[in-house]
Amino acid sequence: MRVVDAAWQEWLSSNVARGCTPGSMIDAMVQAGFADGDARVAVHHAFDHHSADPAMAASVADPATQPYRYDAAPVARGNLIRADDRDVRVLLRCERPQLVVFADLLSVAECAELIERSRNRLNRSTTVNPLTGHEDVIRNRTSEGVWYRRGEDELIARIERRIESLTNWPLENGEGLQVLHYDTSGEYSPHFDFFAPDQPGSAVHTAQGGQRVATLIVYLNDVADGGETVFPAVGLSVAARAGGAVYFRYMNGERQLDPSSLHGGAPVLAGDKWIMTKWLRERAYG
Repeated sequence: MRVVDAAWQEWLSSNVARGCTPGSMIDAMVQAGFADGDARVAVHHAFDHHSADPAMAASVADPATQPYRYDAAPVARGNLIRADDRDVRVLLRCERPQLVVFADLLSVAECAELIERSRNRLNRSTTVNPLTGHEDVIRNRTSEGVWYRRGEDELIARIERRIESLTNWPLENGEGLQVLHYDTSGEYSPHFDFFAPDQPGSAVHTAQGGQRVATLIVYLNDVADGGETVFPAVGLSVAARAGGAVYFRYMNGERQLDPSSLHGGAPVLAGDKWIMTKWLRERAYG
């Protein structure tokens, strides 16, 4: 496995300075023997260090003038992926937005344990205020949640290793797992998971770990009616089934952000909904 030594650091800095694109640099590093995920992290980190140039900042792609470029996703190809200790089935792949729907990421027993251990730790969910960066409670997100520290215990660590293998993204480049509960009628209106680059409050959250690049939503129970994860830009909805998951990626190698990754949680019409969310970052977080 190749490492980013002093010579490669100098190569990264010089290529950023002379205007090379992130995608071309990632491709060059992969051809030189780096793992794809390691190359992406190194390049994104180099661009962050050069962020004094506004042209280097992450930006939401404009479909009219500079469409989002769909490059290769880190998730492996195939209909069955070995994710550390478990075989995970692929049910659906979508190219635009870039997403994958999985089955069997968690066992029934693991889902039940996560729900039970979370029940008495729930607090009202918040969202990031785009102007201040503060965490605010809003009417459009009617859930309760609990955060788990990375590696908090054996179960959390096992699931994190599985997610790291499935997404092909370093464990440290991600936020802790969050378990969320939606009661009947609970919903989350369509939104983006990335931090809007043009909003001053986003800098508070990207200062550590950089921008969010992808999301994994894991379903912990079957929802009798409603509660789908909806993607309005393409008319796609993913039903909540225990142990299943949906992964969607919204930052490419050019550091563009995909506006078609708009998504939401449809109202729960019968029963309740439990999910677990993992947000992946550009570089080490926490």
